[in-house]
Amino acid sequence: MSDRDCGDITYGYVDPNWPRPNTDDSACIIIYGYVPSLALGILGVALFGIALISHTYLLVRNKTWYFSTVIVGLVMEIIGYAFRLLASQKNPYSVPYFVAQYFCIVVAPVFFSAAIYTILSVLISAVGRKYAPLSPKLILWIFIACDVIATVVQITGAALVGSAYSNQRDPTTANNILLGGLAFQVFSFAVFILCFVLFVYKARKVMSKDLKVFSAVVMIATLAVYLRTCFRLAETAEGLLEYLSTHEAFFGCLEFLPIVVAVHLLNWWHPGRWIEKT
Repeated sequence: MSDRDCGDITYGYVDPNWPRPNTDDSACIIIYGYVPSLALGILGVALFGIALISHTYLLVRNKTWYFSTVIVGLVMEIIGYAFRLLASQKNPYSVPYFVAQYFCIVVAPVFFSAAIYTILSVLISAVGRKYAPLSPKLILWIFIACDVIATVVQITGAALVGSAYSNQRDPTTANNILLGGLAFQVFSFAVFILCFVLFVYKARKVMSKDLKVFSAVVMIATLAVYLRTCFRLAETAEGLLEYLSTHEAFFGCLEFLPIVVAVHLLNWWHPGRWIEKT
C-alpha cells in the first residue's frame, strides 16, 4: 500500500478515466500532463529501431567508428519510447517510467550532436584546414565538452524537477537549473552551426558536387536537432506543467519528428558513403 498523501490536487493533471494506482512509485499527478500516446510510443520504438539496424550495418561496413555515438543515441531513444509505451499501457503516474523516458529522450540527441561534430571534423581533414575557423580536434573538444556540461546540468535539473512535482513541492529552482543547461546548449550549438556554415562557404569552390550535397543534408539534420533543442528550451522556460509540455502534439512535432528526420537523413547520407576515408 502507498503511504503518499496526495490530499486535494489543485495543480497538475489527473486522468478521470485512469485512477492513480496505490503504489509508492506513483506520483499524485500525471507528470506528462497527459496519458502518453500508444501510437507515438510504437512509432518511436519502430522508427528508431529501424535506424539502429541500418546505422549499425553502415558503421561496421564502412568502419566509421567515429560515428558510433549515433548507435548510443538510438539505443537511448528506443529505451525512452519503450518507457513511454509502458506509461501509456501500465501506469502514467509512475515516477520511474517518467524519469527513465525523460532522461533517455533528453540525453539521446547529445550523442547525435557529437556525431555531427565528428562529420565536420572529418570534412575539415578531407577538404583542408585552411577553410575552417577551428582545427578538427578543437571542433571536437570544444563542442563535445560544451554538450557534456550542458547535459550534466540538464540531468541534475530534470531529476530535481521530477522529484519536486511528484512530491507537490515548488519546482522553480530545479526548473531554473534545467533551463540554464538548455540555454547553454542552445548557445553552443548555434556557435557550432556558425562554424559549419563558415567552413562550407569558404570551401565551396574546392568541394565536389557530392560533398556539397552531403554538407547541405548534414546541415538540414543539424538544424532539425537544433529545432528540437530550441523547443526544449521554450518548454522549460514556460514550465513543466504548462501549455507546451502538457500537449503531446508539441512533443510529437518538435521532439520526436525532428530527431527521426535527422537520424534517417544521416542514415542515407552516411559519412562512410560520402566522405573519402581518411
